[in-house]
Amino acid sequence: MNIKANAIHSGTANERIVSTKIRIGRMKEHIELIAALISGILILITWTLGDHLSDTLWVTLHLIAFAIGGYAKAKEGITETIRTSKLNVEILMILAAIGSVAIGYWTEGAILIFIFALSGALETYSMNKSNKAISSLMDLQPEEALRIRVGNETVVPVSELKLDDLILIRAGERIPADGIIVKGSSSVDESTITGESMPVNKLKSNEVFSGTVALDGTLTVKITTKPNETLFQKIIQLVQSAQEEKSPSQLFIEKFESSYVYIVLIVVAVMMFLPYFAFGWSLADSIYRAMVLLVVASPCALVASISPATLSAISNAAKKGVLFKGGMHIENLSEIKAITLDKTGTLTNGKPIVTDALFTSDYNELQILSAVGAIESESIHPLAKAITAYCEENAGNLNHVEVLNMKNSSGEGVTAEVFHKTWKIGKADFVGKEAAEDFQNGALAELASEGKTVTFAKADEEIVAVFALKDTVRQTTKKAISKLKKNGITTIMLTGDNELTAKAVAEEAGIDHYIANCLPEDKVEHVKKFREKFGNIAMVGDGINDAPALASANVGIAMGEGTDIALETADVVLMKNDLSKITNSIHLSSRMNRIIKQNIIFSLSVIAVLIFSNYFQLIDLPLGVIGHEGSTILVILNGLRLLK
Repeated sequence: MNIKANAIHSGTANERIVSTKIRIGRMKEHIELIAALISGILILITWTLGDHLSDTLWVTLHLIAFAIGGYAKAKEGITETIRTSKLNVEILMILAAIGSVAIGYWTEGAILIFIFALSGALETYSMNKSNKAISSLMDLQPEEALRIRVGNETVVPVSELKLDDLILIRAGERIPADGIIVKGSSSVDESTITGESMPVNKLKSNEVFSGTVALDGTLTVKITTKPNETLFQKIIQLVQSAQEEKSPSQLFIEKFESSYVYIVLIVVAVMMFLPYFAFGWSLADSIYRAMVLLVVASPCALVASISPATLSAISNAAKKGVLFKGGMHIENLSEIKAITLDKTGTLTNGKPIVTDALFTSDYNELQILSAVGAIESESIHPLAKAITAYCEENAGNLNHVEVLNMKNSSGEGVTAEVFHKTWKIGKADFVGKEAAEDFQNGALAELASEGKTVTFAKADEEIVAVFALKDTVRQTTKKAISKLKKNGITTIMLTGDNELTAKAVAEEAGIDHYIANCLPEDKVEHVKKFREKFGNIAMVGDGINDAPALASANVGIAMGEGTDIALETADVVLMKNDLSKITNSIHLSSRMNRIIKQNIIFSLSVIAVLIFSNYFQLIDLPLGVIGHEGSTILVILNGLRLLK
């Protein structure tokens, strides 16, 4: 992966660190994966062509497979042991492979190394996905800004901006830093911060944020925050911090692995000499039994208890349009007690549409729709696009309508001449507040109470139409929320939208609780509080502003149509944007966890039986290998049942 250009320009320490991690991580991932594959191919060659190879070539191929496949993990194990002064599973696997060779089972030892090398490559891949999420966020931060000093305009790197500097942002440009507007006005798309699709009208003295977009006006902004301390930078840091936190299950596994290594090595050491001194065994028999123990105690079956079952469950879910990014996430899903959901683009479709249109009786509706649609078609505002789509649907093609003297009043509305009349389309204040309030007053109050945005159309001196717009709830939302609640899961909506709109959507969708006016950091705080209250929670979102909360939840779930950063940060992606798939995945998660528990109990039981049988000399090496590899095959087959 290329180092991000903005990391070079801005030069902040955080960006340099992430860029370096990305570069080194990708290189490490490729090297480890290639090494594991080469090792596996060499093992396959020696296994299938063993009778046709000379002894020297057969041994040489095995040694190469050991060296290529085991180098990375051996180096990691030795380095970590020196650093922490503690033995680890890497060391155990190396010793198990050496022990296997010592008693003549070269292929067994090589397979152990191959399995471990492949798992190391997958681990590196997972780490790279985390760094890639941060990288995707950085892509949305402008690299340069147009600074104004004593009448001169100079393009400078964002990192060179200082407090109280003045910068110029033209229509359609992304705002490079947090600040206060000192001149101009514009509708600003703040979806990167709040996640809401409706632009916000920004005037003089209003605050603007880095990463947002000025849609239709030119702004002069005074910098109020250092470039590396902006709200957008805080989002990046929140994602990074949340992804570095280890889950309780991960910490438990690490602790278990450390204890397992010491127990096995202690028992092997005792086995090498105790029978010789205490029970009259020959030294050769004691060492032989110790080497068998080292082989049968290797955790192949234990590892196979989880991986095949997890991969089968992930494949099953993928067929149904649910993408899991790792086994830990599908394992955790069945444990969730509550689920927090973003509103815009998650519970709703993410785009405003016209839900109601009211007309006066004195004007022809078709003529009104033609005029309004033609005027709004020349605007890029999301509300204008929605009104244009409605007018085209109800009035047909609008290309024949001539629009003259089109003027845009940033954040307020538009003025134009159509059909020899002067039209104004926009807010109540823009068309005339008193006239707007007189227009079917009762109906307007009802529309407002439903959380809808109202746009007025005025022809000459008379208001002739009103359009109510709303981001509508998805068709699958109500069904999904109902299924979640039937499974005993509490549903909570977190939205950056206002109280009125939030309440209307929550009631329509059947949500248990809702919290309005949430900024990204607010969502993270609420998610953390709910984790303390419920233990395990999921977060569902689709926007950049949801990324920190997605990373902070036990399970982050993104909508398939969401932003790149949401897809990168989330643990689960609903490719078909169907929330009801979450319940199906919870059931699949429960089934997978049951099978994994069966496998773990079985594999540990077999290892225990083999260890005791070896100690009492009831089995020799061939039977030990059959028991060890046979248990591995059985747990794999049991896990593959999840493919159905």
